[in-house]
Amino acid sequence: MNPEDLLRINGLRVERSRSILDNLDWTIGPNEQWAIMGANGSGKTSLLKAVFGYLTPTAGTIEVAGERFGAADWAVVRNRIGLVSHSLQPRILEDETVEEVILSGKRSQLNYWGDPTAGEIRGVRRILREVDLAGRGKDFWRHLSQGERQRALLGRALHGRRRLLFLDEPCAGLDPVARVRFLRYLEQFAAKPTAPRLVLVTHHIEEIIPSITHVLLLKAGTVLASGPKTEVLRSALVSEAFGERITVRRYAESWRLQIDIDGADGWF
Repeated sequence: MNPEDLLRINGLRVERSRSILDNLDWTIGPNEQWAIMGANGSGKTSLLKAVFGYLTPTAGTIEVAGERFGAADWAVVRNRIGLVSHSLQPRILEDETVEEVILSGKRSQLNYWGDPTAGEIRGVRRILREVDLAGRGKDFWRHLSQGERQRALLGRALHGRRRLLFLDEPCAGLDPVARVRFLRYLEQFAAKPTAPRLVLVTHHIEEIIPSITHVLLLKAGTVLASGPKTEVLRSALVSEAFGERITVRRYAESWRLQIDIDGADGWF
């Protein structure tokens, strides 16, 4: 085992009334940036819940930065990993300021309360510049566009100095132009030497930015394929994952799907 691995999952099984995840292995090694793909019900959300400690494993092990679930205080471990998710947006109060949203990341809370230190304020101003929201710190949450809200949530995760950052369907709710802008920003962000390691969770192959090096492909709670993206993003594997005949094509550093349903082709 490499001591520089940020995440190690071995033999993970989660059962409730049925099997949700079954014998899942996954490791995030040094300098790896990942995407997780799979159809609805493939286990993407359950895997994230297990990593964050919100879904207790039936069997197997989860280690984050050398700390093992069940042996470490996961509330502390959770401070080393961040989450940017469209699902967080409705939980933030409309009169929360952008500064408060970002401040809440330091303490892994939503809807900030407390008195920030001068150092925390300086840190927030630096982060506002990093996420292209300089001068917007006093704006209310209700005044931000969907793309600005996603960048604010990214800033929230950065304020906690996370080593690993999960982006769960970060483009959900964005119009096509906003989505392209956010993905371009995300690619620039990923290239920064101070950026945390990224895990992008998505249904959409075209959202896999060039900085992503590896893909975890899930089907029915199991790992269908895992490895470098050029090895995983193949027509046969993606077809099996989604249960339809799919052709994967690569254009420079971007990817597209052609889906054949009942003889009718569609590009996505």
